[in-house]
Amino acid sequence: MNRPRLLHDLVAFATATTPDAPALYQKDTCLSFAQLQAQIETFAAALCGLGLLQDERVAVYLPKQVEAVVSIFASAAAGGVVVPVNPLLKPQQVAYILKNCNVRVLVTSADRAHQLESVLAECHDLNTMVLVAPEGDLAMASPARVLSWEAAMRTPPKPVHARIATDMAAILYTSGSTGLPKGVVLSHHNMVAAAESTAEFLALTPEDRLLAVLPLSFDYGLSQLTSAYSAGGSVVLMEYLLPRQVIKNVARYGVTGISAVPPIWNQLAMLDWPQEAVDSLRYITTSGGVARKATLRSLRDKLPRTRVFKMYGLTEAFRSSYLHPEEIDERPDSVGKAVPGARLSVVREDGSPCAPGEPGELVHRGSLVAMGYWNDPARTRERFRPAPGQSAGLVLPEIAVWSGDQMQMDEDGYLYFVSRKDEMIKTSGYRVSPTEVEEVVFSSGLVAEAVALGVPHPDLGQAIVLLAHGGHGKVLEAASLLDYCREQLPTYMIPTHLEVRDDLPKNPNGKIDRAALSAEYRDYFVK
Repeated sequence: MNRPRLLHDLVAFATATTPDAPALYQKDTCLSFAQLQAQIETFAAALCGLGLLQDERVAVYLPKQVEAVVSIFASAAAGGVVVPVNPLLKPQQVAYILKNCNVRVLVTSADRAHQLESVLAECHDLNTMVLVAPEGDLAMASPARVLSWEAAMRTPPKPVHARIATDMAAILYTSGSTGLPKGVVLSHHNMVAAAESTAEFLALTPEDRLLAVLPLSFDYGLSQLTSAYSAGGSVVLMEYLLPRQVIKNVARYGVTGISAVPPIWNQLAMLDWPQEAVDSLRYITTSGGVARKATLRSLRDKLPRTRVFKMYGLTEAFRSSYLHPEEIDERPDSVGKAVPGARLSVVREDGSPCAPGEPGELVHRGSLVAMGYWNDPARTRERFRPAPGQSAGLVLPEIAVWSGDQMQMDEDGYLYFVSRKDEMIKTSGYRVSPTEVEEVVFSSGLVAEAVALGVPHPDLGQAIVLLAHGGHGKVLEAASLLDYCREQLPTYMIPTHLEVRDDLPKNPNGKIDRAALSAEYRDYFVK
């Protein structure tokens, strides 16, 4: 067959080329490309048999397991749009996503489905739930029909819907600086181009075996699947709990590549690596925050044969830049240059190019730029705008993504991260909206005012500090508020430090003075 044009073609092409080669490992299970492709084709036709129409959304709310991978590619193969949902999210966050993009089919587990029972009635577009569970565990209160995975796979098939490369393939939800999460819409072309770009600069081959440590709902995590399959390589699924598990899996499966965020690398750098792991690991990548120099030095000492790639990216364009391993010593603070297929520039407010060393906003052009935010024209207009420097005679200008990140570019074209333009919190590799945390806190009914801040932290990148007061004459107990946060927020959004204050400072406009509070707590975790 021809080179992949659609998301699911990545598996189909590898199947046509090397059908018996390993594609996916989970614990003691190993699927060849032919076996994985057969399951994808069966579930894609079954989804159409269940009534899925072209462009309808299929949410996948599962940990990293075979059924999750099959569902991701099968949803695209059916002609639908896959919506991977972070398995750490709590029912209200999941319900928001299901409602926001009008999910038609939900693939999840029985225990997660039961946790969602109280919110499913709000999800009016949800027609079918497919549960990865035994038949006896399906009883639940749901307005949608409920099928087991096995029953769904036995559904009388119908032909899948034809697709072209510019059609939607996926919606990935990511936090914005204000409000609730936004759904980044990605085309088949976006996802295939991103996979091929990553495979190119990492020099992936069919011999590579990647360890999937990060959630598949995270663009950086999903990229492990797509880039590996673009090169005909294989993927090992694991649920990250303890750092030692990563090292054991590297040795057990002969892993050649790992991608992770700085907090995970900080932990792994402190451990001993057995010789089997040292011998097999060809490269590692780090993105999703600033990598500590001491961490990278320790990893390079312990893994002398392993190449280290520093990367920078945003969900709206997958990866943007990478630093070649040979450049780390010469440019330890740089995030490198543009990945293949991207063009990056640093511009002033008016769109004019910055001089070398002058801070400005990073703008990303090229085939990796997403299709905008789902059903959110205002935020799409804010972030997706005409690329700077285009010819005045171009009637339909090229749209670029304006990152919101402040960068500098040196005379040689290397990029250096300066700061976020907005108030986004980057913690443990996740982007967290302070507003989203604050809205949950306000829903407790315990507080009159609250503010969530991102504060520098040596391990997390940034920690979430929550400051609140209950109102004059009311007593607010920090422990009660923290318990509420633990019930309502996923782990990575729970404040690291929560403090009850008598009042919160205001600026001249009467708004909470975030800048003053950020300055006050800047060194809170720095000893």
